[in-house]
Amino acid sequence: MAKRKLKKFAEVNTFNNCFFLSFEESRAEGLPLKGKWRTEYFKNNNPIVLELGCGKGEYTVGLAKRYPDKNFIGVDIKGNRIWTGAKTAVENKMNNVAFIRTRIDYIDTCFSSGEVDEIWITFPDPQPQKTRVRNRLTNMMFINRYRNILQPGGLIHLKTDNEPFYDFTREIISENKLQLLDATNDLYADTTQRDEALTSIKTYYEKKFSDLGFKICYLRFGV
Repeated sequence: MAKRKLKKFAEVNTFNNCFFLSFEESRAEGLPLKGKWRTEYFKNNNPIVLELGCGKGEYTVGLAKRYPDKNFIGVDIKGNRIWTGAKTAVENKMNNVAFIRTRIDYIDTCFSSGEVDEIWITFPDPQPQKTRVRNRLTNMMFINRYRNILQPGGLIHLKTDNEPFYDFTREIISENKLQLLDATNDLYADTTQRDEALTSIKTYYEKKFSDLGFKICYLRFGV
């Protein structure tokens, strides 16, 4: 298993759709493509959509297949996880997909102000301990970072199997007067008409927890 991870980690560094940002680089000038994603990488003016904590990139690749008129970037610290989505994109010659291997903490050193149109947060670690509230990807410390890179009126989507995390995020939205656009604590039982990608694309963790009987929660809000 360790050898397989090392092999994937090494291979992902050779993919032309993968980029790495270290702590030292984030404190200096940031990612070289910052502010240049459309002109130098995607070479179009289409909207840019991020998946934060993308894992194997199922959502990044799934959305990119459905929406070829948008650009998608998955972000995760684990290179051996990113490998799956990156390799799929390379093999299928998907020019609207990229991946960044870095910490979410450094996200605003990867993009310039207003460069991103939407953010997806799919099944993040809920960090249930009270001492780890600051590590939750929907606390205001992170949301303020997202604001730095989102266009005015930019959207954030959250999918989670953890209802306390869903409730925590709703409280953050309410307390900080953010714009709540959609919310359900049982996506698959809710009859509201939504984009079919919400239920047709499933990450590894969504499949796992759905099979165990967990309800899937969804939020969409503006910052």
